[in-house]
Amino acid sequence: EVWNFKSALLDINTPVTIPTVYKLEQNYPNPFNPATKIKYSIKETSKVSLKIYDLYGRLVETLVDEFKSPGDYVSSWHPINKASGIYYYQIKTGDFNSIRKMVFMK
Repeated sequence: EVWNFKSALLDINTPVTIPTVYKLEQNYPNPFNPATKIKYSIKETSKVSLKIYDLYGRLVETLVDEFKSPGDYVSSWHPINKASGIYYYQIKTGDFNSIRKMVFMK
Protein backbone atom coordinates (compact mmCIF):
# COMPACT_ATOMS: atom_id res chain seq x y z
CA GLU A 1 0.00 0.00 0.00
CA VAL A 2 1.35 3.43 -0.94
CA TRP A 3 0.89 6.33 1.44
CA ASN A 4 -0.63 9.38 -0.23
CA PHE A 5 1.11 12.33 1.40
CA LYS A 6 -1.09 14.86 -0.42
CA SER A 7 -4.21 13.63 1.36
CA ALA A 8 -2.38 13.87 4.69
CA LEU A 9 -1.46 17.54 4.26
CA LEU A 10 -3.61 20.34 5.58
CA ASP A 11 -5.48 22.10 2.81
CA ILE A 12 -3.91 25.56 2.57
CA ASN A 13 -7.40 27.00 2.05
CA THR A 14 -8.62 25.67 5.39
CA PRO A 15 -8.58 28.50 7.94
CA VAL A 16 -6.74 27.82 11.17
CA THR A 17 -8.37 29.56 14.09
CA ILE A 18 -6.41 30.54 17.15
CA PRO A 19 -8.50 31.12 20.26
CA THR A 20 -8.80 34.75 21.34
CA VAL A 21 -9.68 33.88 24.93
CA TYR A 22 -8.77 31.28 27.52
CA LYS A 23 -11.63 28.89 28.15
CA LEU A 24 -12.36 25.85 30.32
CA GLU A 25 -15.46 23.99 29.19
CA GLN A 26 -17.73 21.70 31.17
CA ASN A 27 -16.53 18.12 31.02
CA TYR A 28 -18.50 15.68 28.88
CA PRO A 29 -20.25 13.53 29.75
CA ASN A 30 -21.22 14.74 33.20
CA PRO A 31 -22.05 12.74 35.30
CA PHE A 32 -19.68 10.15 33.87
CA ASN A 33 -18.43 6.59 34.10
CA PRO A 34 -15.85 5.30 33.24
CA ALA A 35 -14.17 8.37 31.68
CA THR A 36 -14.75 11.99 30.77
CA LYS A 37 -13.24 14.59 28.44
CA ILE A 38 -12.23 18.12 29.40
CA LYS A 39 -11.91 20.72 26.64
CA TYR A 40 -9.95 23.93 27.05
CA SER A 41 -8.59 26.75 24.91
CA ILE A 42 -5.27 28.57 25.23
CA LYS A 43 -4.92 31.98 23.57
CA GLU A 44 -1.13 32.37 23.87
CA THR A 45 1.83 30.14 24.57
CA SER A 46 2.01 29.58 28.30
CA LYS A 47 2.59 27.03 31.03
CA VAL A 48 -0.68 25.15 31.51
CA SER A 49 -1.72 23.18 34.56
CA LEU A 50 -4.89 21.05 34.55
CA LYS A 51 -5.53 19.27 37.85
CA ILE A 52 -8.27 17.20 39.44
CA TYR A 53 -9.22 17.72 43.10
CA ASP A 54 -11.58 15.86 45.41
CA LEU A 55 -14.41 17.43 47.39
CA TYR A 56 -11.98 18.31 50.20
CA GLY A 57 -9.54 20.13 47.93
CA ARG A 58 -6.95 17.35 47.88
CA LEU A 59 -5.05 16.87 44.63
CA VAL A 60 -6.21 13.65 42.94
CA GLU A 61 -4.38 13.78 39.62
CA THR A 62 -2.47 16.15 37.33
CA LEU A 63 -3.60 15.81 33.70
CA VAL A 64 -1.47 18.57 32.17
CA ASP A 65 1.63 20.38 33.46
CA GLU A 66 3.52 21.74 30.47
CA PHE A 67 3.90 24.62 28.05
CA LYS A 68 1.18 24.71 25.39
CA SER A 69 0.91 26.68 22.16
CA PRO A 70 -2.28 28.59 21.37
CA GLY A 71 -5.08 26.25 20.41
CA ASP A 72 -7.96 24.05 21.49
CA TYR A 73 -7.18 20.94 23.54
CA VAL A 74 -8.95 17.92 25.02
CA SER A 75 -7.77 15.89 28.01
CA SER A 76 -9.37 12.67 29.18
CA TRP A 77 -9.70 11.53 32.78
CA HIS A 78 -10.12 7.87 33.71
CA PRO A 79 -10.61 7.79 37.50
CA ILE A 80 -9.31 4.29 38.21
CA ASN A 81 -9.70 3.20 41.85
CA LYS A 82 -11.43 6.47 42.77
CA ALA A 83 -14.63 6.81 44.77
CA SER A 84 -17.88 7.98 43.22
CA GLY A 85 -18.64 11.60 43.99
CA ILE A 86 -17.98 15.21 43.19
CA TYR A 87 -14.61 16.28 41.84
CA TYR A 88 -13.28 19.65 40.71
CA TYR A 89 -10.95 20.36 37.82
CA GLN A 90 -8.83 23.49 37.64
CA ILE A 91 -6.87 25.06 34.84
CA LYS A 92 -4.14 27.61 35.50
CA THR A 93 -2.03 29.55 33.04
CA GLY A 94 -0.04 32.74 33.47
CA ASP A 95 -3.10 34.97 33.75
CA PHE A 96 -6.08 32.57 33.69
CA ASN A 97 -7.55 30.41 36.43
CA SER A 98 -10.86 28.54 36.23
CA ILE A 99 -12.51 25.73 38.19
CA ARG A 100 -15.47 23.50 37.29
CA LYS A 101 -17.31 20.70 39.02
CA MET A 102 -17.91 17.16 37.72
CA VAL A 103 -19.63 14.05 39.05
CA PHE A 104 -18.17 10.53 38.84
CA MET A 105 -20.77 7.78 39.29
CA LYS A 106 -19.86 4.11 39.52
